[in-house]
Amino acid sequence: MNILSISNLKRIGREKPLFENVTFGLNEGDKAALIGRNGTGKSTLLNTIAGVLTPDEGSVVLNKEAGISFLPQNPSYNMEDTIKEHIFKSSSPKLDLIKEYEDICRLLEKDSSDSVQKKFNEINEQMTQKDLWNYEAQVSSILTTLGIKDLDKKMKELSGGMIKKVALAQVLVEDTKLLLLDEPTNHLDITTIHWLQDYLAQTKRSVLMVTHDRYFLDAVCNHIYELSRNKVKLYTGNYSTYLEKKETEAEIEANTERRIESVLRFERDWLMRGPCARGTKAKARIQRDQALINREKFHDPKGFTFEVAGRRLGGKILELHNISKSFNLGKHTVIKDFNYTFSKGEKIGIFGDNGSGKSTLLNIITGTIEADSGYIEKGENTVIAYYQQNPTFKDLSITVLEYVKEAAEVMKMNDGTELSAALFLEQFGFEGKIQHSMLNTLSGGERKRLFLVRLLLSNPNFLILDEPTNDFDIFTMNILEQFLMGFKGCLLIVSHDRYFMDKVADTMFILEGDGNISGFAGKCSEYIEVREENKRQEFLEQKKAAAEKKEESKAQEKAAAQTQAKRKLTFKEQKEFSELEERIALLEDSLKEYEADMSSSDYEKSKAAGDKYTAAQTELEAAYARWEELAALV
Repeated sequence: MNILSISNLKRIGREKPLFENVTFGLNEGDKAALIGRNGTGKSTLLNTIAGVLTPDEGSVVLNKEAGISFLPQNPSYNMEDTIKEHIFKSSSPKLDLIKEYEDICRLLEKDSSDSVQKKFNEINEQMTQKDLWNYEAQVSSILTTLGIKDLDKKMKELSGGMIKKVALAQVLVEDTKLLLLDEPTNHLDITTIHWLQDYLAQTKRSVLMVTHDRYFLDAVCNHIYELSRNKVKLYTGNYSTYLEKKETEAEIEANTERRIESVLRFERDWLMRGPCARGTKAKARIQRDQALINREKFHDPKGFTFEVAGRRLGGKILELHNISKSFNLGKHTVIKDFNYTFSKGEKIGIFGDNGSGKSTLLNIITGTIEADSGYIEKGENTVIAYYQQNPTFKDLSITVLEYVKEAAEVMKMNDGTELSAALFLEQFGFEGKIQHSMLNTLSGGERKRLFLVRLLLSNPNFLILDEPTNDFDIFTMNILEQFLMGFKGCLLIVSHDRYFMDKVADTMFILEGDGNISGFAGKCSEYIEVREENKRQEFLEQKKAAAEKKEESKAQEKAAAQTQAKRKLTFKEQKEFSELEERIALLEDSLKEYEADMSSSDYEKSKAAGDKYTAAQTELEAAYARWEELAALV
């Protein structure tokens, strides 16, 4: 079934169309990614498809039965809303009923009156009639997996990572068939990303997303749409297949370009001789040559390199002594008695779930916040550059070139040469008019790349990077990886991108979540494999223990039954058994009398009968249990 149809879509950017004549569609179950460089309009295209932005030309048609759920790059929310209010904002009949069910369950915990119980029974019946129990279980599973437990907590109280999880939960629980996701992995920890990857790969819903996570792309997507030169082109297959096809395509285009240039060298000589254009053939030849000269020429994407002059590290680099940090008046410990001495050239990745203290550790090392106890010794020659998750700009009304010139007019490169600020910016992909664009007109990825450029001008020998890949395109990340792999200084990095971490870090700090920090000598993906294997082994051991306990319990029950079977009733037990039979008959008759009196219009009589009925019922259940126990010995 066709879910989405896009026809001749066009949207104007800063100076020219971001994209035009964009035409493609999605069928049910398609998993597609939209890739392209920062500033090409990927987020704009998603927002246009979602109906947030209006196209300058073209149309977006969504199947009436499909419904669309959109996760923007920076989710908006009402700070005073609770998590529950935010998640269940969409007007889906299914979600509305599930919300009622969740509300009545919470109310029932506080108020077990008949009216509340009656309401619970009514909603319970509706859930059954509409076959929503599986759907409710899926919603609960998503919330639990994402660590969303206190639904009454307000959005303003949440961390950036938790806000992203709540926004993601809102999209995933909606009853729609199309998911539009703009950088869904940003601000998520690696564990959650791994779960989301499996969820999207298995769901029957259609997906169109923008992401720079290459492992994620490979595992989830079967279609890659590349936004380049204002056009969208489809590549069938995952990201690895896309790279193979792009390599072949580039080779063919380069060969074609060489052949055209060879033809044009001869044709230019002919044109310079000033041929007579009176004949039809001559006119056609001139027109063809002009078309070839004015064609859109193939060119390899110009790369940029992070190669600034290096600074020598001294004997002492950085030492951490008994560092500890707690929050919430000491109730939540994130770092406990951590010691470490950095060595030359170390490249260390930091792994931990959201809230485990990754950014806190970086902030303590850089002096952004103070530790509760312990101290840090920094070498005299150690120059730290700290890239924070959300870099801030004091003035967004200045141009790209002015921003860089504030740091330096001339930049000294690794080979000793010097470049002007404008030429240096070109090395980082800021070419032409964009150098004179205001900072407030840049995309999120462009702004962060520019911040990183200026940061590196300080010529650091100890780089600390907190989620540097958020909002970067894959092209920028490839260049950053190459730089970091060749960086001679120390590197300490937090990133949720497993591919990126595997490329640049060879050792891991593991934040356990209880304040302890352990080490792992290996890549991020290797640690994840070890952790998953440990979890699997732990599960198997628990399963084995449970089975053994069950078998032991069965054996004990069998032994007890055999013991009981061997002995006969004592005289006292025989007497008790006979009396129980009589007592049970009397209690059953009494219950019938009390039931009749409970229907009386006399309130006092009815209430008294109800109390007696409850007491008799309890006594009857105990009598039955004892009778069955004695009957087994008869």
